Amino acid sequence: MIMLIGRKGEMCQLFDEQGVVQPSTEIHVGQNVVVARRTRSGHGYEALQLGFGAPSKRRLNKPYAGHFRKAGQEPTGVLREVRVDKSEDFQVGQKLGVELFQPGDKVRVTGKTRGRGFAGGMRRWGWHGGPGSHGSMSHRRIGSVGSGTSPGRVLRGRTLPGHYGTERVTVRNLKVVKVEPERGCLYVRGAVPGHRGSVVLVTKG
Repeated sequence: MIMLIGRKGEMCQLFDEQGVVQPSTEIHVGQNVVVARRTRSGHGYEALQLGFGAPSKRRLNKPYAGHFRKAGQEPTGVLREVRVDKSEDFQVGQKLGVELFQPGDKVRVTGKTRGRGFAGGMRRWGWHGGPGSHGSMSHRRIGSVGSGTSPGRVLRGRTLPGHYGTERVTVRNLKVVKVEPERGCLYVRGAVPGHRGSVVLVTKG
């Protein structure tokens, strides 16, 4: 399994060989560096720690910087652990880029959705709402939410207004439309979760 860290770019339109437009999302991958390895004999599972991007001054505290110093690597802004089949196939300090992907590959992209704060039920859950004519006082209100005497409470699982967004979402079966190794970018067909500049994980297969 191949997984790289990137940042979501802008959406654009690309054309294939038949001249059909492909709505695509740009993902800046650049260079991912292997910071550490996790082995089955030493840790009980196989995984890699990947670093991506330049560090921020707020994130670069002493324990974080010491972790990179122990590995002999420069600090990065993003550090993620990804599962692999065999970690011995990789070396600490190895650079991984978009060369691992080819046009036509199927990938899945994981990221956090855009935060929308406290939202009502119509926006959060797609309620159809109350009557829209004059005289109605329940255009976007929630109305009744529970039974009366028995059980006399709101049942679990009821869709209600609340915090909406900033959830981890994975979009599967996205097709790689174009790869630009010189810029460290790849383009996938369709939309991916998150806002522009947010961190996403691109997994092949």
